[in-house]
Amino acid sequence: MLNDSGYDWNELTVIRYGMKQSGVRSLHIVINGMRWRCGREAVMQAASNPAHQRPAIVATWAIWELPQWLRRFVAATILVYAAALVVAAARLPPHLHDLEVFGVLLAFGVATVELTRRTGEPAGLIKDLHGVWQLPAALLLPPLYGLIAPVPILVLSQLRIRHALVYRRAFTAAAIGLSLGATSLVFHAALHPVGASLSGSPSGQLRWVLLATGCAALRTLINKGLVVTAVKGSEPTASLRELAWDREVVYNDVAELCLSVVIVFAVAHVSLMIAFALPFVTLLQRSFRHTQLAGEARVDGKTGLLNAATWQREAHTEVSRAVRTHTPLAVAMVDIDHFKAVNDTYGHLAGDAVLAAISAALRGLLRDYDIVGRFGGEEFAILLPHTSAAEATDIAERLRVRLAKIITPVTSGAESVPLRITVSIGVAALEEARRDLDELLAAADSALYQAKQSGRNMTCLIGETGVSTSG
Repeated sequence: MLNDSGYDWNELTVIRYGMKQSGVRSLHIVINGMRWRCGREAVMQAASNPAHQRPAIVATWAIWELPQWLRRFVAATILVYAAALVVAAARLPPHLHDLEVFGVLLAFGVATVELTRRTGEPAGLIKDLHGVWQLPAALLLPPLYGLIAPVPILVLSQLRIRHALVYRRAFTAAAIGLSLGATSLVFHAALHPVGASLSGSPSGQLRWVLLATGCAALRTLINKGLVVTAVKGSEPTASLRELAWDREVVYNDVAELCLSVVIVFAVAHVSLMIAFALPFVTLLQRSFRHTQLAGEARVDGKTGLLNAATWQREAHTEVSRAVRTHTPLAVAMVDIDHFKAVNDTYGHLAGDAVLAAISAALRGLLRDYDIVGRFGGEEFAILLPHTSAAEATDIAERLRVRLAKIITPVTSGAESVPLRITVSIGVAALEEARRDLDELLAAADSALYQAKQSGRNMTCLIGETGVSTSG
């Protein structure tokens, strides 16, 4: 989970779904000869090596599942944060006024958590508005207050909202705290050189506001850089654009930044004036959470792909656009061969691992504008905009070949068995005889049936010139 009081680092990936307590020890996705290992098998092997023995209680920590470089990155971030706290605390002279202001800000942060608690905390990259109470502490008080500001809120969230992995909460606190601490140092160092002052001339007040805005943006960039690095390291298939630079994400960041600067300005004059901001903060927080939960409702929980209803809705829009603009379009139906045998032989959790592997491969192999979803069971649907029948067949055949390289190690008795799967694919393109989504799906499903009847592990196209099969 990752928070932007930032961003909060939760279980972003569904690739490891159900694997921790099952016989599926790891998942290898082989694409172009490259393998990505996840799960606990490598960790357990390292723990059994005498050179890498760890105390039993430490060996079970979830952080050992991360790649080595990411473990070091997380640990280094937390250690730097702890060191910064110690140094800042040693240099801080106690002032009652500072404690009072910090107490007021903390109280409003706690109130925000409690007032939005019922909306829950979705998994993934979480956007919240706790930063609007933390930024004033960083800009108006010594750096220690900015460093420590996220800790009480994250502890409260852990206890009252959602029990996340401890190392992720600790990393989140470190990322937010370091970003606030750096912002505090920059702001206080730049105040006099730029002539910024709230009690001075109008130009000095304007420079103060602009400096506060720039420092708020700096805090967002530092926090986001740390968090996105961790998310991308734990989930290599995650899109950086969607994580950090999606239009909705940027808009939310700008909204939070503006509200934060307004609250900083209010606190600088009369601390209790921020009470009038609380309803706006809680309303915006609920809006963010609602948007995140609505996004989760679009996604299939086991694969991370669009669910059937969302896929059909988006595909219908694309088909209507293609018909209106006379542009080519195709649909492909992908079905895992002998999937029932996998479930019957190795168990349903092994089947879930296969579904996750196929889904990750599809996301990696298809274009950004292709629409892929889980259509039901072991069947996937792919919409290919701006794609002719011949191009769609080439894409489907390439998918079929690449997906056949996937290896999923599962346990059979006491042994680990490398499980390979194949897929059959049916393709249909937009033609004069097929002008809507239902007709395209019916044609693609018929082509899929022909691929299955031809021996499986095949690609079949039903077009104007008849049926063509390859594989």
